This record gives sequence, C-alpha cells and structure tokens, in this order.
Amino acid sequence: MKTVRFHRALYPGEVLDEALKVYESFATIERKEEPSHWIVTLTADKEARERRVAGELANYALGLTVQKRSRKVAGKA
Repeated sequence: MKTVRFHRALYPGEVLDEALKVYESFATIERKEEPSHWIVTLTADKEARERRVAGELANYALGLTVQKRSRKVAGKA
C-alpha cells in the first residue's frame, strides 16, 4: 500500500478527482480528506507498481493543476 498526500491549498479537489479517474484502472485507489490534505492510498499487486502509479498520479495531478492555474491567469477559466 502506498500513500500520497496532496495539499488542499495547492490541489483543487476536482483536479485530483480527474487524475484519479485516469489511474483507477492501474490500482485500487482510495481518497480521504483531512483539513489540510487529500490523502490518496493506492494498492496494487506489486509494490513496484504502487510506487509507479503513485508517481505518475502525482505528476499528472500537478500538470492538471498548473494547466488550470495558467488558464485562470490568462482569463480562460
């Protein structure tokens, strides 16, 4: 089991949900809420796969966050 924490001030919930949908076929994913973080737990058949999916998910969520903020700054929200 691999756990990734996403700070809520940086990662909007809808962006994280979109990223989770992309990776849900690669691992069992559970999202929990804490006051300051989204907690995502991934479970896969191998530890190496959990690490890989966690890394890819984090990168994808970061990319979506940057895109969303760039559009907002450019007035295309």
